Formats: sequence, structure tokens, C-alpha cells
Amino acid sequence: MLFNRIENVELRDVTKRYGDFTAVDHVNLEIIGGELLILIGPSGSGKTTLLRTINRLIEPDEGEVFINGRNVREFDVVKLRRSIGYVIQQIGLFPHMTVRDNIGLLLKLEGWSEEEIDKRVKELLHLVALPEDFATRYPHQLSGGQQQRVGLARALALNPPLLLMDEPFGALDPILRKQLQEEFLRIKEVLGRTIVFVTHDIEEAFKLGDRIAIMRDGKLVQVGYPDELVLNPADDFVAKLVNADKKFKHLDTLKVKDLMVDVEKYTVEVQRKDELLQWMKDKNLEFAVIVEKGALKGVTDLKSLLKSQDLEEALIEPLVFSPDDSLASALAEMKRRNAFLGVVVEREKPVGILLANEVLLKLL
Repeated sequence: MLFNRIENVELRDVTKRYGDFTAVDHVNLEIIGGELLILIGPSGSGKTTLLRTINRLIEPDEGEVFINGRNVREFDVVKLRRSIGYVIQQIGLFPHMTVRDNIGLLLKLEGWSEEEIDKRVKELLHLVALPEDFATRYPHQLSGGQQQRVGLARALALNPPLLLMDEPFGALDPILRKQLQEEFLRIKEVLGRTIVFVTHDIEEAFKLGDRIAIMRDGKLVQVGYPDELVLNPADDFVAKLVNADKKFKHLDTLKVKDLMVDVEKYTVEVQRKDELLQWMKDKNLEFAVIVEKGALKGVTDLKSLLKSQDLEEALIEPLVFSPDDSLASALAEMKRRNAFLGVVVEREKPVGILLANEVLLKLL
């Protein structure tokens, strides 16, 4: 194995031409170690071509690909490909070989003993949620979803730190596809690997991807986290692709931290009601977040403050969220409690606030 772990994969000015047609046009892209990066775009946009330059199934005409800072052309191509898992839509299982032999093929080529192969195959079948007795079956005895699971198990046989996936669920029916997406999310968490995943399905991209790279006509149009693409599309093409005009459709992909606002200007540490009133008047604020030794103590607004005898009486127990909480769940809770404000807290300290009206305005 050439790599124990992936620090990053970097494509620098990668270009690939076929005669007069430019399939990939001067693409610069960095894939961060441990992330699942989605490559998405219409047919002919260059996403599969770009993917295949990483394991040198396609050699670029211009530009270079680096893994952990080393040019992939420095590596023996066979060793490089065995260090990178590769899953394709067509699966490519050998029909005359059992599931066990399909999964264990690379292990056998690497000199593993039959006993070691059996053990590893059992581990992988368990990982992809297939019974152990499937090891003796042949591909024609499996459903499409089961074959795809075997293909994934084979790609993971040598425990590669980098996995390339080219529309792996594209040929499956919608129900099975969603089921395998859920399974893959579980496997992704277990593995903790760096994954580059090609799809043409934006819903799949939002469901699986950490970041999404959008391609069109061989060019990289925009790279970003799902919320960045929804809220700040680079152009009309991206906006249409991610349904930016229907932002609520992707509300469940956003987290509280994505739309919280800076809490600093609303935060104060005071002991007395008159001090707080003067501070809020000076700052022209309608509400305040009160802290004590940096930790959240409560919130209040002018109306509560003016009606109270002292500061303690004016304090309101706030709705508290974590930065990584689901934005949809947070808004639902604010609606249930009829609260306009939520405080985002990390290690007992306020790090942001969630204002229902501002969130809704951004999403409309």
C-alpha cells in the first residue's frame, strides 16, 4: 500500500482533450483528507474523466495530480491503482467467479493466504450488510443491489485510504438506490476514508457529500459545502442545479452554524438592571445575551427589563442549540416555543445566535 492515509489530493491545471473536444479544461481542485467530495454535472461535463486522472486510468494532456504532495506519475501505476479503491456503475464482477473470489482477487494477487482471504471476505460481507453464506454464490445469483455491495466490498479489500466511486448507484431503481445510500452513509462513518464520488443526481450529492464540486463543459464552476451552493450559487447554472429558488427543499442539509449570526455585539457581563439598560440604549439593541465569566447566564429584552424589579427577574431562559444541530430541528423547536431567538453555545460559551426572522428571510 503506497499510502497509510490521505492528507490531500490535488489536481493542478488538469486538462484532457480528445481531438478537438476538451473533456476537462484546466481544472484546479483540492480534495481534503477524510472528506467525501462529490463531482456532479450533466453528461459530458468531464466529471468521470477527471475522476479517472486520479488513479491514472486516464492520463491528462496537461496538468498534474498529486496525492499527499507527490505526483501520481512518480508511482508504479499498478501499485497506485491497488492503493486506491475503485467502484463503478457497471460493477464489473467476474461472472465465473464466486463472491468470495471476486472480493478476494486483489488479496490473492498480493500474496494473502487462503485463510487470510476467507477472514477478510467475511469482514467485508459484514461491513456491506451481506450474509456470510453469500461468499459461495455467483454474481448471476445476486440482485443488482447485492452485486453493487459486492463491488464495494471488493474495492475495500485492501483497505485503501482513498476510494473513487463513479455513479455506483446510478443503475438501480429509486427505492433500492435510497436504501444503498443509507447503507453507504453508515459505511462511510465506519471507514473514515477519503472518497471522491461522481453522480448526476443532486439529491444524492446533498445526502452523501461533505463538499460538492460542480462541473460544466469540462470546467469547474463552483466548489462548496451544500449550504454555500444553496445560499450563494456562483451563477444561474448552479442555482438551477441545486434548486436555489427552492431553498427550503434543502433545509435539512443545513446546520445551525450555517445561518447563525455573530453574538459578540449582543453579549455583555453586567450585574445590575440600570447598567444593562444603559448599555442596550447606547448600543441601540432590543435584546441582550448575558454572560457570567464567559458562560451563558440568560437573555433578556427591553420589554422584560423595563417590567422587572432587577436583572435576575428580567432574565429569560433561552433556547440553546449546538453549532452542529440541524437547522430544521432548531427552527421547529423555536416555532413550538414561540421563540424569536436561540443562543448557540459551545463549551457553555455563546458562539452565535439564531434569529428566526433572519433565517427565514435568507431561505425565502
